[in-house]
Amino acid sequence: MMKKRLSAPVLAVLAAGALAVPGTAAAVPGRAGPVPGGAASAGVAPVVSVRIAVHFDVTAGQLPENVALAPDGTALVTLAAARQVAAVTRAGSVRTLATLPAPADGGVHTPVLGFPLTTGIARSGDGTLYLLYATGTADLTGVWRVRPGDRPRRIAALPAEGLPNGLALDERRGTLYLTDSVLGRIFTVPVSGGTPTTWSADPTLASTGFLGANGLKLHDGAVWVSNLDQGTLLRFPLERGRAGTVEVRAAGLVGVDDFAFTGRGAEVIAALNGPNTVVRIRPGGTVTPLLTAADGLQNPTSVAVRGTTLYVLNAAYLTGTDPNLLLARVPGRH
Repeated sequence: MMKKRLSAPVLAVLAAGALAVPGTAAAVPGRAGPVPGGAASAGVAPVVSVRIAVHFDVTAGQLPENVALAPDGTALVTLAAARQVAAVTRAGSVRTLATLPAPADGGVHTPVLGFPLTTGIARSGDGTLYLLYATGTADLTGVWRVRPGDRPRRIAALPAEGLPNGLALDERRGTLYLTDSVLGRIFTVPVSGGTPTTWSADPTLASTGFLGANGLKLHDGAVWVSNLDQGTLLRFPLERGRAGTVEVRAAGLVGVDDFAFTGRGAEVIAALNGPNTVVRIRPGGTVTPLLTAADGLQNPTSVAVRGTTLYVLNAAYLTGTDPNLLLARVPGRH
């Protein structure tokens, strides 16, 4: 039922926005255990031990959208159309932590997508989770907090006409940074909750017709943002808490969704949604493929890195086949 309801608006809209790259391998259903072939075995990039840790249920709306890692390596995953956040172990067990309330209108007025969805996630040191929820309604769209053992609570309302997407936590300053992909903005919200503040509305954040500012990370004194429509990776220096002059750190990233830093300076691994590709972006902007659809990718939405382990969330927005969590080992710089 969920699959039938979602397929028309989601696949049509995402197909228009997340463009395919010529020559990209066709999507294939994921499989349990190691995945043969793909970019790694073809010698494209040094990625090894690729395996799908868990398959999600597409008919239940379990489309993994964003991820934060717990200290033990458990992936805390937002499941977009299920309106949930779940804990997923590397062994493949899945436990639902919270389900956000459904909007009275079913979420049909959610901008661009037409269904309610959980998007960004951030975790504090005490295990508190912060989630972004887009419904197209003023009573539910916003930042939600989930404390261990407690029910979810909205702590900040965000514009119903927007689509909150990427989220990061500056725990030292008690501030959440988030992108809005429709309004083309970065907002800040205190962790205690309250009224959001526009931190930047720079034109580099804008959409060109589908979704603009997408993933967001805090790294080395700056706010980093991907722009799906413009195919860019942006860096905004933090200047006394304000946005400095934006720098375009990489371009030509067709369908770029969320990203993560590898721990080696400004090196980034990014998910390219429509092209079914995960890439490494060197500090100078050089882009190298790491994984493709042949490795089990199903429209990757976000990634996380812990040591040499790469986590890849695949939402199957376009393929509609096998949303999954893929794990791979990424050796150090060669």
